[in-house]
Amino acid sequence: IDPGFRTGCKTVVLDRSGKLLHHTVLHATAGSQNQAYEAAVEVTTLIKKHDIEAIAIGNGTASRETEAFIKKLKLPSSIPVVMVNESGASIYSASDAAREEFPNEDVTVRGAVSIGRRLMDPLAELVKIDAKAIGVGQYQHDVDQRALKASLDDSVISCVNAVGVEINTASKQLLSYVSGLNASLAENIVAWRNENGAFTSREQLKKVPRLGEKAFEQAAGFLRVRGGAHPLDSSAVHPERYPLVEKMAADAGCTVEELLTNESARKKIDLQKYVDDQVGLPTLKDIVAELAKPGRDPRKQFELFSFVEGVEKPSDLQIGMKLPGIVTNVTAFGAFVDVGVHQDGLVHVSQLADHFIRDASEVVKVGQKVQVTVVEVDLKRNRIALSMKSKVDLDNRRSESGDRGPQQNRPRPQGRTPDFKPGAAQNNDWFSQALQNAKKK
Repeated sequence: IDPGFRTGCKTVVLDRSGKLLHHTVLHATAGSQNQAYEAAVEVTTLIKKHDIEAIAIGNGTASRETEAFIKKLKLPSSIPVVMVNESGASIYSASDAAREEFPNEDVTVRGAVSIGRRLMDPLAELVKIDAKAIGVGQYQHDVDQRALKASLDDSVISCVNAVGVEINTASKQLLSYVSGLNASLAENIVAWRNENGAFTSREQLKKVPRLGEKAFEQAAGFLRVRGGAHPLDSSAVHPERYPLVEKMAADAGCTVEELLTNESARKKIDLQKYVDDQVGLPTLKDIVAELAKPGRDPRKQFELFSFVEGVEKPSDLQIGMKLPGIVTNVTAFGAFVDVGVHQDGLVHVSQLADHFIRDASEVVKVGQKVQVTVVEVDLKRNRIALSMKSKVDLDNRRSESGDRGPQQNRPRPQGRTPDFKPGAAQNNDWFSQALQNAKKK
């Protein structure tokens, strides 16, 4: 679901491979009661009809309202409702890749499809857009753009190859990042797959036009064929090492399949026995480690995350509240955290940990799930101050929201007052106070 108020929530249904099955618009957040009722009926109907396993909601405008609407439907607990970062989804929806994939669909439908696919496989979907569109960091527009692109592309290539690519489901955009392949070869692989059906072994890659021995040698170890002709086709073991693994299995008195599943058989392998001019001990250790978990995704297990219910806008925040959040950006002076109120809060570098840290990146990274405490809310300037310390000193903290704490009816000073001293830290401004203390030190 791509949330919205006036234009409604763009909703799509995807199958397990990410194929678009159905799309519609739900007026669930800003319409009449009748429209909300119709939206509720349509959602429950779609869930039953397509046997929905999960619901992804974009984290943009009206996201919390849409999430609250979905949760009111009392859906089965087996269907998780997940907030998905939609940064760059609009760029994908207007891209050549999206137009090629969905030539007859509106950009809003393409954007909703991207949000759904990001929940299914974030890496496979995010490679379709320029990494800069995701929001790389504080100074991404101030550095050399060609150097930035080269560095980001290297990071994406590293991620893609570390995870591995399922050759029978991967898009040409994802395949183009595999070592040894380029955009042209990726297109040829997809075209061969569409014409001849799914690959049944890695060896079939050699039948792809213009994919020579050198490209095969570089790429084969990063491409996976699940249920392939050889049991190692779904692993990271390179085809040129298949004979070595088969010899290990024969020496252990078992088959390759048994070697993959039988730990005791793997322990019998004497690696020193297989060291030669072509294969060293580190390579052999990597092979045995891969045999223990063939084709296993190195990424962490997905953890369901949800914001606190009832906290949907800055005015809902109270000083001292403890909330779950997700780090959205890391800067030189701290980290910004999304707590589900459509305005990221700032955790100053001095509030990131109980001990002194020089750089925020020492303790947090983008996408990390954290627990924060609200220390200040300034509604007029739309600012939220947060802390990640285990014990937070809330003295002299206050909110200017008009209904927080004992100072809510205190009149603000007009001009200079007898107690006002130029340059002095004022108790109602924690930032100025911290700055003044730092100058004294």
